[in-house]
Amino acid sequence: MAEEISLGNPAVVGLAGFGMTTLILQFHNLGLVGIGPVLWLGIFFGGSAQLIAGMLEFKTGNNFGFCAFSGYGAFWISLCFYLIFGTNAELVKMYPVLKFTGHDLGIFLLMWTFFTFMLFVASMKHHTALALLFLTLLLGFIGLDLKELIGSQLAGTLAAWDLIVCALLAWYLMCVTIWGDSGIKLPVGKPWM
Repeated sequence: MAEEISLGNPAVVGLAGFGMTTLILQFHNLGLVGIGPVLWLGIFFGGSAQLIAGMLEFKTGNNFGFCAFSGYGAFWISLCFYLIFGTNAELVKMYPVLKFTGHDLGIFLLMWTFFTFMLFVASMKHHTALALLFLTLLLGFIGLDLKELIGSQLAGTLAAWDLIVCALLAWYLMCVTIWGDSGIKLPVGKPWM
């Protein structure tokens, strides 16, 4: 009889990358750190590692995880490249289409707000912790939309604090799985729907 091989859960890496990159971006938005660490983490951990986690979720048949981790991995990579290339004066001079503007960033974020809303609805069928993660993410995107599209600095500051909670919820869910493997059971709550 063949021995059954136990595979790791790719969500732990996806949640770790999402949480850490979201957290460092909010530290930047609150003026606590420069943009460099955000870009490096965004490309490699929040972006690439999360994208890989999404592809591995595909192999497990988890469409929610596949969509969320692949989607937000692509979000981080595209945001970082937008910031890197869109703010480079020499590149923008040669290729004006790359120019970074607050309004364009606002529309970019608005698209991700719609994407997040769709995942928030689905998250309510899972459990409270996941629903709270997506609710805080949705509220954070709305705040960032308001900051970029209408210039509300207050909305941007509130979004940063909200997204810190979101990042910590992602790490909490990572710990649910990792600590659960060690016999430490953390509560996640019941589905909302």
